Amino acid sequence: MDVILLQKVANLGNIGDRVEVKSGYGRNHLLPSGKATLATPANVAKFEARRAELEKFAREQLAEAESRAEQLKEFTLRISAKAGNEGKLFGSIGTGDIAEACTTQGQKVSRSEVRMPSGPIRMVGDHELVLHLHTDIDVTLRVSVTAEE
Repeated sequence: MDVILLQKVANLGNIGDRVEVKSGYGRNHLLPSGKATLATPANVAKFEARRAELEKFAREQLAEAESRAEQLKEFTLRISAKAGNEGKLFGSIGTGDIAEACTTQGQKVSRSEVRMPSGPIRMVGDHELVLHLHTDIDVTLRVSVTAEE
């Protein structure tokens, strides 16, 4: 399936690139999410007319992500959870919990931006995870988990 990318897609290309993708990936992910359009002659002409607008929008998104990254650089998330005597949590802290705690502490983060490469947090202590704010911007978030009294 031949598509034109309407925004930057990791490991695929930049705005305006004409790429060949498997039909399932194009039909089920790229087209419905608005990241690409079919590369028909009519769509190519329509894209060329909108190219400046799409590139401006992409620059604005990148600038917004950079400003959020600056705010999050020095931010340490503090979460208290029920834990046993040895520091093992009753349950775990996942991506939804991290996003919710960040939002309540003044940093707007969505669940889809949180990356936990080592899985959910199950122990009290300091942990580091990654926030994927933009295709080009990843920020390390420090999380301090303490036991509730």
